[in-house]
Amino acid sequence: MKSFLTRLTSGIVLVILVLFSCWIGSWPLWLFTMLIGYIGLNEFYRVFEIKINSILGAAGMFGAVLWMWMVYVVSGGLSERKEMLWLTLLAAFMLIMAVYVFTFPKYDTQKVMAAFFGIVYVPVMLSFVYQTRMLYDGFYLVWLIFFCSWGCDTCAYCVGMLFGKHKLAPVLSPKKSIEGAVGGVVGAALLGAGYAALTSGFVVQYALICAAGAVASQVGDLAASAIKRQHGIKDYGTLIPGHGGILDRFDSVIVTAPMIYILAVLFI
Repeated sequence: MKSFLTRLTSGIVLVILVLFSCWIGSWPLWLFTMLIGYIGLNEFYRVFEIKINSILGAAGMFGAVLWMWMVYVVSGGLSERKEMLWLTLLAAFMLIMAVYVFTFPKYDTQKVMAAFFGIVYVPVMLSFVYQTRMLYDGFYLVWLIFFCSWGCDTCAYCVGMLFGKHKLAPVLSPKKSIEGAVGGVVGAALLGAGYAALTSGFVVQYALICAAGAVASQVGDLAASAIKRQHGIKDYGTLIPGHGGILDRFDSVIVTAPMIYILAVLFI
């Protein structure tokens, strides 16, 4: 009972923080996104035994901060040169390659690749929460990310518990079922349609976007599980009592956010 209350309380606090920051948008959401991106990247680096006080870890963290600052400059309207985003990511890659070359053979290839992959996987992907919020009509669109991730997760769990018989990914996540996965996609689509109806949005577009986002959400969840299983860990961290680390709670959001951003830009 105590563990349930701990999980419930921390979950409520996390939802409040997300709701508040997404509602306000602007620099508070950027700051919140940068903070969870930094913590999440640190968790990811720990899995690959990359210390943030090492040269390689510091280069990765610097690349992440550089990316987030440029996201604020471009998406926040301080500059219209969107190509600066990708030039920043290229600069982070070149910095990590320089560390690899000039400290050789201090770091093996796996750690060097993990250092750059971590930047893309955590802060770059998470930054699309802020970037979606800063779109035209972003106040309405940003919530689709959480309908597709956390909403899909809840629907998939309920449907899976009631009707789940066929395993979705027996090696990665034995408890997940195909029935639950379908229920999660349908549930997210219905949430999107209902939300569109309440906000005078595009019902069909929102439903389809949420369905696609729900598929991405489940891929993100399984990808995070694959990394944990390969490295023999249960959770990425202990920051959120009852939930684990930032990556344990935002594993699906990481993949869903850029998916929603892309679909919103293309179809809304």
